[in-house]
Amino acid sequence: MAVKNRRHISNMKICELKQRYAAGVTPTEVVDEIWEKIIAWDDPAIFIHLPEKYELLALAAEVETMPRDLPLWGIPFVVKDNIDVGTWPTTAACPEFSYVPAEDAEVVSLLRAAGAIPIAKGNLDQFATGLVGTRTPYGIARNAIAPDFLPGGSSSGSASAVAAGLCAFSLGTDTAGSGRVPAAFQELIGWKPTRGLLSNRGLVPACRSLDCISVFANCAADALLISNVVGVYDEKDVFAREVKPAGGIGGSFRFGVPKVLDFAGDPDTPGLFALAVEKMKSLGGIPVEINLTPFTEAAKLLYEGPWVAERWAAVGEFVELHPEAVFPVTRKILEGSKGWDAASTFRAQYRLREFAREAEGVWKQIDVLLLPTTPRLYTVEENLAEPFGTNATLGRYTNFMNLLDLAAVAMPAGRARDGRAPWGVTLAAPAGWDAALLELAGKFRGEAIVPRSSRKIPLLVCGAHLEGLALHWQLADRGAVLRGKTRTAAVYRMYAMPPSGSIPPRPALIRDDANGAAIKVEVWELEPAAFGDFVSKIPGPLGIGKVLLEGGEEVPGFIAEPRAANGAEEITRFGGWRAWMDK
Repeated sequence: MAVKNRRHISNMKICELKQRYAAGVTPTEVVDEIWEKIIAWDDPAIFIHLPEKYELLALAAEVETMPRDLPLWGIPFVVKDNIDVGTWPTTAACPEFSYVPAEDAEVVSLLRAAGAIPIAKGNLDQFATGLVGTRTPYGIARNAIAPDFLPGGSSSGSASAVAAGLCAFSLGTDTAGSGRVPAAFQELIGWKPTRGLLSNRGLVPACRSLDCISVFANCAADALLISNVVGVYDEKDVFAREVKPAGGIGGSFRFGVPKVLDFAGDPDTPGLFALAVEKMKSLGGIPVEINLTPFTEAAKLLYEGPWVAERWAAVGEFVELHPEAVFPVTRKILEGSKGWDAASTFRAQYRLREFAREAEGVWKQIDVLLLPTTPRLYTVEENLAEPFGTNATLGRYTNFMNLLDLAAVAMPAGRARDGRAPWGVTLAAPAGWDAALLELAGKFRGEAIVPRSSRKIPLLVCGAHLEGLALHWQLADRGAVLRGKTRTAAVYRMYAMPPSGSIPPRPALIRDDANGAAIKVEVWELEPAAFGDFVSKIPGPLGIGKVLLEGGEEVPGFIAEPRAANGAEEITRFGGWRAWMDK
């Protein structure tokens, strides 16, 4: 029998797992190790649903049949239990609310298609209402580093699982800080994406207009990699939007430091924040004092304004039918959200626009904002003695982010209480600055972050996406940059598929080593998220595969299934799509 162990188990990073796989370790072996770690960790409150070991091993075996070059091949992750994993129950930490979805949430589907392996569903503050991790009938997930202190919420189980080394990353959600507070308390990177960047299909909403699925990871590089997989526009999610990546943060940058900060009497966090300011200066940052008032005033609207009524819109009908099923603290908050009339709602929206306009003036002065993730730390005992006040204090510098349409990354910034309890700071910037913030967080943590310019993905095009042709706008709109015009190796045949309805003739490139020829093509480069978005919209029988160039390099590019040649005109002899069009 495994020895039960309440000590911190070493965490895992994606790059380290990839090195193990390159050395011959299999996903099945890694999942087997994780199972033993879970038993040894001995925290029944960390997960709400943990499949049987044989089920997890079957998932690992399935991944072993997938291409090994997938970006997350064999990488284990945990999902907050208000996000659907097909055939696993979703409870939102309310047993009576539980249902079994037939399909994965869109973000989970993208991760699994990239080779990642779901391990379990994480505990949370019921209906994602709280920043503490104690508002759940499933028990309080243990803070993996400081057991007496709060794990943070609402994504408590998701954060604890990563911090305990039971998975490489996890999904949380973040409406008011639920993806950042647990990161601060358990020494993790907590990425709160730009609102609408990640799909929310398959998420039990808290405040539907503000909700974000978030990511916990052990390093910024891992969060960057995951962002490239999940940052894909989902047209089926009515709250999703196409977010264009903003520029980078250079070697010299301006970072905002509030003139006044309230640390709620904490003896340690003011000093830790001062050290974080000095660290930012050492990275080339120039501190700029700013007025945080429009941000903190906007934050008050989240729980003192009509947005709290969105929580009632999400689950109010269930609460009225099953009041006894709802955690007492959660029920009090939800029932208190009733009663907002339309006039009051509009007046609050007007106030928010006023605060947003004031905040725009602040962003003209700075490139990035540095804040305490939370003013102070609380023990579990302190929170249970004063559940509402402690929770409100923790949200002081997190609640406004989604209301003001900001991206944010929480990161570790030292330990308080004589080195026992982790604490963190948060970087924030306007929508679209996600990658830039993660890169800066990596520098802050001393990571070797690969510049975005070197992470662009090549894409070979051979037909209507060629420069100047009918569909080239689909590349231009995604910021594609031409790498070069070249030819394939002499191993391809090209066909012109006949038009179908509104779809014009399209080329089909099919490999034929015995009878092929060289075809003129162009190679463009796209940011990973833009590449994923582009590829997701390619209709069959076309797809993306590795295409061999005349110099021997293989790059991702348009290829076709053999069935594409049925009824199509072979045009290989023209040597390219343009020549065939000009015939």
